[in-house]
Amino acid sequence: MADKSGDSTTHFGYRQVTEGEKAQRVAQVFDSVASRYDLMNDLMSAGLHRLWKAFTVRQADVRPGMKVLDVAGGTGDLARAFAKRAGPQGRVVLTDINGAMLREGRDRLLDRGLMLPLVQCDAERLPFASGTFDVVSVAFGLRNMTHKDAALAEMRRVTRPGGKVMVLEFSRIWQPLAPVYDAYSFNVLPWLGKKIAGDSDSYRYLAESIRVHPSQEELARLMEQAGLESVQWFNLTAGVCALHVGRKI
Repeated sequence: MADKSGDSTTHFGYRQVTEGEKAQRVAQVFDSVASRYDLMNDLMSAGLHRLWKAFTVRQADVRPGMKVLDVAGGTGDLARAFAKRAGPQGRVVLTDINGAMLREGRDRLLDRGLMLPLVQCDAERLPFASGTFDVVSVAFGLRNMTHKDAALAEMRRVTRPGGKVMVLEFSRIWQPLAPVYDAYSFNVLPWLGKKIAGDSDSYRYLAESIRVHPSQEELARLMEQAGLESVQWFNLTAGVCALHVGRKI
């Protein structure tokens, strides 16, 4: 889609904006919430994101010596868990397009005695050679990317044959629970964001971004269209979140 000036448009929550404007607005959101990112996830998931990430780490089955890429890795939760499993012989790389988020992740990793390679880059143009990593993950980051198809294709490209791409993301909740979930997301969550983090708008956007993100079935098709095979997903907490796993054959 394009606006009257000919610039391509996309969604920013429920609003249509140009692609350039979306990139700027998403950057502003994460500049705002970087220091409170874990609090943000706790508010959005009632603390369950920690269990979802633990499930993702188990499904990744990272073994000593493996190479892992964590895309849009935020504060480094997954990267830290992967590094423990990959061991000193392995290599775990943390990336994020947002400098504030990457600095937060760096500081938290250093506080825990970990010094991992960090790369500030766009997930749609990953600066790594093809077939580099055994596992590529993205947790709660794909829905903020403008061209999800391009990002998924890049993740597949840098995965070695036989490796896997893992997408952990908020998804479509079981329909009977949707009214309660919507009431929390659009009323309680922005209020908490304002009271606790001093920022209601960012939390409102994040709630909206979940609703315009592809459903479980749609995301599986996107992953298949990106060249991934044997795509499966696991609904977590009645579909509030879902883990998608695809293989590069």
